[in-house]
Amino acid sequence: MPSRNILKTDIPDSYYHIYARGASKKPIFCEDSDYHVFLELFRRYLAEEEIKDSAGIPYKKLYDDIELLCYCLMGNHFHLLVYQIHEGAMPRLMRGVMTAYSRYFNKKYSQSGALFESRYKASRISSDPYLMHITRYIHLNPSDWREYLYSSLRYYTSGDAPDWLNEGRILELFSDRTEYAEFVEEYEGISESLELIKHQLASE
Repeated sequence: MPSRNILKTDIPDSYYHIYARGASKKPIFCEDSDYHVFLELFRRYLAEEEIKDSAGIPYKKLYDDIELLCYCLMGNHFHLLVYQIHEGAMPRLMRGVMTAYSRYFNKKYSQSGALFESRYKASRISSDPYLMHITRYIHLNPSDWREYLYSSLRYYTSGDAPDWLNEGRILELFSDRTEYAEFVEEYEGISESLELIKHQLASE
């Protein structure tokens, strides 16, 4: 039976919570450089400037088609929040990123076969409260979430985000960055919200 959250709809002007993990829950990031390579792939497709490969051929530019709003990369899985502007942009982005990263990882670590457990899962978000809780859920994934390097939280609290990350869509739901930081800090007593979000993902 297919996982309940494998993408079944592809709707423009929609928010999606994307999740994927390593095959058999194995690591997909082993060194700091792996995290950096993965994030660089988002720059490849989502930066405003055109990015070219070593042969001078430009990569598919999705800057006007989809926005990455927040992320958290963990050892054996990752979470993303995206806003899809045009239909089909999310599958193109995720196919490009996951295929390129799998090729990089398998070559670096002399592996073969599927790196990821399956196609990514994507859950469409249809309300502002749920959208706000999703961002908190994503940013609270690491136990050391305040200092964690491979999360977008630092860009939410301090600014200076790269052009391939658009935190503005979420921050406009708050009065300022300080209020968002306080919202994340208020993690006690939100277990019900976190369980609701976790229920939307494929079972562990």
